[in-house]
Amino acid sequence: MRHGTGTHVMDEDWDTLILLDACRYDMFEQRVPFDGRLESRISLGSTSEEFLRRNFEDSQFHDTVYVNANAFLPRVGLDQDGTFHAVVDLLDEWDDELDVSHPETVTQAAIKAHEQYPDKRVIVHYMQPHLPFIGEEGLKFREQLSRRNVWAPFRESNAPFSVDDLWTGYYENLEIVFEYTERLLDNIDGKVVISADHGNMVNERQGPLPTKRMFGHPWGVYTEQLVKVPWFVIETETRRTIVEDTPVSNQQQTEEFIDERLEALGYR
Repeated sequence: MRHGTGTHVMDEDWDTLILLDACRYDMFEQRVPFDGRLESRISLGSTSEEFLRRNFEDSQFHDTVYVNANAFLPRVGLDQDGTFHAVVDLLDEWDDELDVSHPETVTQAAIKAHEQYPDKRVIVHYMQPHLPFIGEEGLKFREQLSRRNVWAPFRESNAPFSVDDLWTGYYENLEIVFEYTERLLDNIDGKVVISADHGNMVNERQGPLPTKRMFGHPWGVYTEQLVKVPWFVIETETRRTIVEDTPVSNQQQTEEFIDERLEALGYR
């Protein structure tokens, strides 16, 4: 990739991998409240689907449990083909007012997964700071738009609020997920890495030739804002002993259900 060799996350050393969906490296660097070592990595994709396919598709990780709030994981079939030992699917546990699985729901499920699977690696995939905005200010912006995807009106040059307001909602989502990540960290053991599947473009231009200003995270565009992600390492004195086991059965979602969730997240 243009910004360096992409990282296969399963080849890295961790007991728990926490993914903050659509978290840019620069915003993480500015706001991270935890004690640890901040590095960066190059993601294998500029979208969740691409990240998931390139890291996990056609492979088996029977020593890993995936706690998931992202609708692309079942879309690409990673919940049903024995890729992981288990998938904890949270798409049924949906906040209908916010149109997303709440980070509190993800945190509670992740704590339970660590207790239920003490000898497994655990991936915890939060949807924030990705859309939709769920903070107090962000909800105001959503009301002004009367649409789920706040990137769209900026692409169309008819947004009812400013790019600074857009950043306010984006950072607010990050602060909210940090709050719940901290709660998770207080309740798990082993070496933890906090990272992201991809970033976002927020009013930047794609180079080296100038383009129109871009918003969101299109497939196949590999700007630094999209593929440079945080890799925040929290070392511990004790590590979990990890073993492989036969996969357990996972709940299956219908295509219609997955489409509804993707639409709520701004993909349709």
